[in-house]
Amino acid sequence: MARILDLYCAMLKFVIALCLAAMVVLVFGNVVLRYGFNSGITISEELSRWLLVWLTFLGAIVAVREHAHLGVDSLVRMLSPAGKRICFIVNYCLMLFADWLLLTGSWRQTIINLDDRAPATGLSLGIFYFAGVVFGVSAGIVLLYDLYRVVSGQAGESDLVAVREEEA
Repeated sequence: MARILDLYCAMLKFVIALCLAAMVVLVFGNVVLRYGFNSGITISEELSRWLLVWLTFLGAIVAVREHAHLGVDSLVRMLSPAGKRICFIVNYCLMLFADWLLLTGSWRQTIINLDDRAPATGLSLGIFYFAGVVFGVSAGIVLLYDLYRVVSGQAGESDLVAVREEEA
């Protein structure tokens, strides 16, 4: 399962790079066309905004997998292994609850806006809100996998602190 999640995150990183490249082309091309030729790309602003939202949600999935979100671990590091395990389980249950709220809210917004069209592109607004659904499902799977590893005893003591330290 870890290998599948790592491959999925590698694919997401590639898609994120494509989103970023498309955003650069759209925005830079629009600027050049506006100032140089007094025209522009009609869908540039809307599409680049949508790509930014998708890029952000896909990046958040990768961050969940790599434990790269912000966190404070000074108290947890001082606990015994059993205390770390309890804190990890409580922490992940709360994160799963928050993920469930985001997933259900995004799903409802996707369904509500499925028939509405964006003004510039004419695309369904459901596509915009579906980014939250993709994040909710993906993050839920990652969180459940990490939680399963801890509950089943497969995770080591270093895995019980769900914050990755990195010096800048």
